[in-house]
Amino acid sequence: MKSLYDFIIKPVGDLYKNEIQVDDKKLVLNTKIESWKFVNRLAEVVEVPIAFKTKISKGDNIIVHQNVFRVFYDMRGEKKKSRSFFKDNLYFCNIDQIYLYKNSNRWHSFGDRCFIQPIKDLKSKTLDKEQKLIGILKYGNSSLETLEINEGDKVGYTPNSEWEFLVDKERLYCMKSNDIVIKYEHEGNEEKYNPSWASSSQRIN
Repeated sequence: MKSLYDFIIKPVGDLYKNEIQVDDKKLVLNTKIESWKFVNRLAEVVEVPIAFKTKISKGDNIIVHQNVFRVFYDMRGEKKKSRSFFKDNLYFCNIDQIYLYKNSNRWHSFGDRCFIQPIKDLKSKTLDKEQKLIGILKYGNSSLETLEINEGDKVGYTPNSEWEFLVDKERLYCMKSNDIVIKYEHEGNEEKYNPSWASSSQRIN
């Protein structure tokens, strides 16, 4: 059972990640299916497409677009599976809906996307401790490497280009390569910014 052009995948865990574990307590964060932010994005590849090959293999974990598993209400108010639903616990996933894949126990960016680790604004005197539009390249790609922008580099990105993801208890920003607009020299005192709610969370999305 293979699709010509789509990956066949299944969710790892529930369709929604509505709870987080904080110490010995479970906190409910969401009770509505309309909230895309809490849709599970972690999947396992069941089959790869026939028409083309990628570095993604059967059995790999991937992080996908929130709409792949997102439940919705139709015009009559009836709860429906996502439009990517195939059968049983299986879903179709287009190549453009994949952001990260994991093999050899390491995450890799997919396509022309990259992931940025936010850093602290050490000069901030407000409650917002995050440096705006600047971060450390966590997961890069070949397009950036040709520009000599590599993982671990300090970079700047365009406003409103970032999408928030939680990956292995780290809050990261996903964006396209052309949203990276500047490479900075390290000052030597950079500190990653990962809110306490992210580091204590059991969600991967």
